[in-house]
Amino acid sequence: MKVKQISIFLENKSGRLAQVTKVLADHNINLRALSLADTADFGILRIIVNDANKAVNILKEAGYTFGETDVVAVEVPDKPGGLASILSALWSAGLGVEYMYAFVKSSGDNAVMIFRFENTDKAIEVLKNNNFKMLTGEEVYNI
Repeated sequence: MKVKQISIFLENKSGRLAQVTKVLADHNINLRALSLADTADFGILRIIVNDANKAVNILKEAGYTFGETDVVAVEVPDKPGGLASILSALWSAGLGVEYMYAFVKSSGDNAVMIFRFENTDKAIEVLKNNNFKMLTGEEVYNI
């Protein structure tokens, strides 16, 4: 149930985001989900792509600084309290969320939350025990 995420460190400089996305696009890497956080000096582009291994090789060849992380993709019911129920189950188990971001597979469907946990394996166990639907890496990569 783990999904590979790539975190790319970018100078907070005009055009850097365009450059990295063009490098990926030129090699047929399709972005499935992303999050961008920045400070005054740099940004962290977190991406999930259709082919993480190929993307890592491309980024390495292009000289980007990046890291790989396991995250968890969880379907969130599109109703009031959908996210709260997931977070409540995690909190009750003593688990914290380092960060999260969301995307929608298609209009009108459930949202998918990408979570980075302090303890990924324990979080997966808690989510399973509470019958939350998690997506496999293949499901996310092929959306």
